[in-house]
Amino acid sequence: MTSSHPSHLAQLNVATLLHPLDDPRIAPFVELLDPVNAAADTAPGFVWRLAEEGEDDATGLRPAGENVIVNMSVWESQDALWDFTYRSGHLEAMRRRREWFDRHVRAHMVLWWVPAGHVPGVDEALERLADLRANGPSPRAFTFGSPHSAAEATEAAGAAGAATTP
Repeated sequence: MTSSHPSHLAQLNVATLLHPLDDPRIAPFVELLDPVNAAADTAPGFVWRLAEEGEDDATGLRPAGENVIVNMSVWESQDALWDFTYRSGHLEAMRRRREWFDRHVRAHMVLWWVPAGHVPGVDEALERLADLRANGPSPRAFTFGSPHSAAEATEAAGAAGAATTP
């Protein structure tokens, strides 16, 4: 993970399956996993994505509940993630998500800035999602619709650290 950017954008997306992954109604989603992941791996600005040990994806991980799958990745910039999300084959999966996943009533995706080279853990990601759900968008946890810059995140983290220093 080398980059000229001092900060990278991490993202977590959670989705509640309507049926088990091995159900034929989910098969079209499962068939999209390899091509979408391959596209992510070669997309401009891609840095890293979560995969279960020994697997090509993270669908076997269930840190947010038995029926909830997670997707987590790191990108050089918000523009790079946006382009992959909305201007690639990934968009087909998003358009069909109601076939495979429950409609979320709470935030299901969170973005946050990490230092370049940092690989966020699932617990860290779930904590950011919980922060977004509890407090709304902030430089610490935000969405595409309420973005914050890496500089804002650094400033907010510094202010929070100063507030706790005696």
